[in-house]
Amino acid sequence: MNLPDDPRFATRIVHNIPFHDIDPMGVVWHGNYFRYFEIAREALLNQIDYGYREMQASGYVWPIVDTRVKYIAPLEFEQRIHICASIEEYENRLRIGYQIYDAASGKRMTTGYTIQVAVKASTKEMNFVSPAVLLEKMGITL
Repeated sequence: MNLPDDPRFATRIVHNIPFHDIDPMGVVWHGNYFRYFEIAREALLNQIDYGYREMQASGYVWPIVDTRVKYIAPLEFEQRIHICASIEEYENRLRIGYQIYDAASGKRMTTGYTIQVAVKASTKEMNFVSPAVLLEKMGITL
């Protein structure tokens, strides 16, 4: 199920690009975008009180099974960016969408998504629907 624009299920992080994220071409190395997504994803999940510690305590792990990034414009050293993350799907999987913007101009620089599935930690079996604990944390009743 897709969610309407609901601020409870979205977050924005401000981040400055450090020197160690830059490649020899002077732009952010492509693999670092996934770290930026992770920073925003962690903040988003903590916002609904279902961060990684809460996931583990609930008996589930949520591995990423699919991801995509679209590089629209390069990010550079010392650039200030906004990393936005929002929950797009939650019923059978957790799909989080990402957008990275230049903080000064508002220009969209990058888009992407991650898809995570619930796996019962004790059995290592994948759930085909999201567990009730996720819906409870989101305040959703079906």
